[in-house]
Amino acid sequence: MSDALLRVAVFLAIVAVLFIAERLRRWHAVPPGRARIGIANVALGAVGAVGVRLLLPWAGVAAALTAESRGIGLAQVFDWPLWLAAVVGFLGLDLAIYAQHRASHAVPLLWRLHRVHHTETHLDFTSALRFHPVEIVLSACWRWLVIVALGAPAVAVLVFETVLNGTALFNHSNLQLPARFDCALRLGVVTPAMHRVHHSILHAEQQHNFGFNLPWWDWLFGSYLKQSAQGCDVPRIGVGGHPLSSRRPFLAMLRDPII
Repeated sequence: MSDALLRVAVFLAIVAVLFIAERLRRWHAVPPGRARIGIANVALGAVGAVGVRLLLPWAGVAAALTAESRGIGLAQVFDWPLWLAAVVGFLGLDLAIYAQHRASHAVPLLWRLHRVHHTETHLDFTSALRFHPVEIVLSACWRWLVIVALGAPAVAVLVFETVLNGTALFNHSNLQLPARFDCALRLGVVTPAMHRVHHSILHAEQQHNFGFNLPWWDWLFGSYLKQSAQGCDVPRIGVGGHPLSSRRPFLAMLRDPII
């Protein structure tokens, strides 16, 4: 099985589990017309994924294989054992995603792209796919640079990208976890409650909890916020004063950065 097919298989399995879990442990009531927006979210993510495959066939696992064959990157230069190269590659890529996320909130041009993700007013697992295609392509370019610089092994890149897809689906889900379980789980994984704080409509709270996968970078760099000022449920999310059309959500998301 190719790396792409493996990632798709894992992705679909996680989607199926979360689809059921959101109905058994639903956190927030589903607003009217949500199905239309959920479909638009999926379509937007699909366009971005196809764009990466067509424009950047040398990214991801292919970049790792190229770096290995040409002796490029820290792991190759210093001849690290596979286990060390894999650990450094995984952690380095996760730190890179954290840094990219912070930059997306700090740099105005990047924020215009990332804002599409934050205009979501109801989180569920489809929200993890709601990224502008240009942002998805730029993110793949950034990861390519990190993979080559580190000389990350192909297995580390495959595991990282598969895990990242799964945790992003999970922490955007409309899933309410028991408080004690959430508290224990967020020691190693970003949970829905932790990430929902980042989607708070309060601008100051959007500058916290940037992690998609591991929560450790937020702790290390001082961006962790345990709870929203709105309370545990964080009832209001989105971008204040910047609603998107719900009649044609896909087109509205595509053109939002240039409006």
